[in-house]
Formats: sequence, C-alpha cells, structure tokens
Amino acid sequence: MKVSEIAGHVDFTLLKAFATWDQIKALCDQAVAMHTASVCIPPSFVKAVKHAYGDTLRICTVIGFPLGYNVTSVKVLETAQAVADGADEIDMVVNIGDVKSGLWDKVTSEIKAVRRACPGKVLKVIIETCYETEEEKTALCRCVTEGGADYIKTSTGFGTAGATLEDIRLFAAHIGPGVKIKAAGGIRTKEAMEAFIAAGADRIGASANLSEMKD
Repeated sequence: MKVSEIAGHVDFTLLKAFATWDQIKALCDQAVAMHTASVCIPPSFVKAVKHAYGDTLRICTVIGFPLGYNVTSVKVLETAQAVADGADEIDMVVNIGDVKSGLWDKVTSEIKAVRRACPGKVLKVIIETCYETEEEKTALCRCVTEGGADYIKTSTGFGTAGATLEDIRLFAAHIGPGVKIKAAGGIRTKEAMEAFIAAGADRIGASANLSEMKD
C-alpha cells in the first residue's frame, strides 16, 4: 500500500499528558496534509481544534481514558461534553475491573449508555487486550456488538502491551457484522500498519510521523 492509502486508515494520535497546543496543532496540520482518518486528541483540546480547523479534519477524543474505571455517569457526561465541543468520534475505555469480574451485562450496558450520548458519531470501544484472556476478549466482542458500537479497539497505548495481529484475527472471528476493528498501541512502521490492515483492522491508532514514511 502507498503511504497515502494507509493514512486514510490512521487516527493520528497524541494523548500524552504533557501535550501542548503547539504539538496538537502540528499533529493536526500533518493530519490535514496527509488526509488521515482523524486526529485522536485529549478532550481538553477538542473545542480549540474544532474552532481552528472546522470541518477540514475529523476529531476523535478519548473517554474514561486510560484506565476505564470512571463510573458510567461520568463517561456519559464526558462523551456529551466532547460531542458539544465538536468531537466526531469517541474512543471509550471499558471498565476492566468489570471485565475481569465477568460482569458482561454491566459492560454492555455502559457501552449502550455512551452510545446514547453520542448519536450519529462514531463510537469505538477500547478493551485493553493486554489485561485479558482469550475468553474475555471473545466475550467483549459480544458486548461491543450488542452495545451498538462501531468499532472494537485493542489498546490505549498506556497498558503493558499494545496491538497484536492475533487479537485482530480473534476480533474478526467474533465481532458482529456491523462492527469494525481498530488496532492501536506500538504500531510505528509502514510495514506494521500494512500487516494490521491486511489482518482486518479498518483503523490504526498511531503517532508515527507519516510524512517521513516511504512508499
């Protein structure tokens, strides 16, 4: 694939706690130039980016990030605020404690609640695969599908490990027909991005400098 083709699958990401406006602006400028799928930025920058760039790029932000243990009502409020500020896409983190406790109905209910808070927007659910068994990942595919999300996403990038091709293949085998896959965490090269797309990922979360990649 050409870099320009790959860029159309990339949520160009900067989520570090110490990110500055100048760094966010540089990310957005490159995203516009490279025609990335979106920029994925902290909620506190969404309103400023929307004001500065309007509809020239899609804005993705994160909810319950990165640990996922915010109560559902807080995630819903975060989501509603992000949408009001101009977010087009929401990447929420599941409650991993609920996952490890096998509380699948509760996990699904939370996804549904966030879904209701962002009507018409793209919702991605981060399950943080590095902490889960294969059985838990499979169950989460059902939760994400039944919750009405648009994507299941591997990782925050802040856990103990990131995306693996094996997890993408597992997702592809178990998600519902309307759910897509986002791979994120540790994907830094053109070759890795191509491999994840070939395995079934529709989106790639990445912070690598796309303009420096060679076709």
